[in-house]
Amino acid sequence: MGVVLMIWGIIGVKIFSALSPNEQENAPMKEVTFTKVTTLKRDTFSIVADYRDPFLGTLPKKKSLKKPIIKKKEVQKRNVTYTGSIIDNNSKNSVFFIAIEGEQVLLKNGQTHEGVTLLKGTAKSIRIRYSGVIETIQLQQ
Repeated sequence: MGVVLMIWGIIGVKIFSALSPNEQENAPMKEVTFTKVTTLKRDTFSIVADYRDPFLGTLPKKKSLKKPIIKKKEVQKRNVTYTGSIIDNNSKNSVFFIAIEGEQVLLKNGQTHEGVTLLKGTAKSIRIRYSGVIETIQLQQ
């Protein structure tokens, strides 16, 4: 019973001291000064995970770099007209009448005149190439 009285006594003293108007003196405040802390630059790194996939058993695909798109220079269209042809059925040689910049020219397949190459020709149309441009021209009537 003595222990119980002692515990209740300690509790009572704590409550009484908390409610008492006695104020404790505050210690004088010191002025605080701050100093700038210099931070070190972090060392960065990257992980290269180019090992075999343990579940699929495959190696990772390499990322391909996209090539920059090079704009082609615009080529000035040439004034070429297809006016007719002469087709020899026996030897299968064909001669095509073509007007290049107003000048009448006779060409066979594969021949070139003033940078214009005749690639292929039929009775209805011809296919020519100039300055890297391939163009199909229909028969003018």
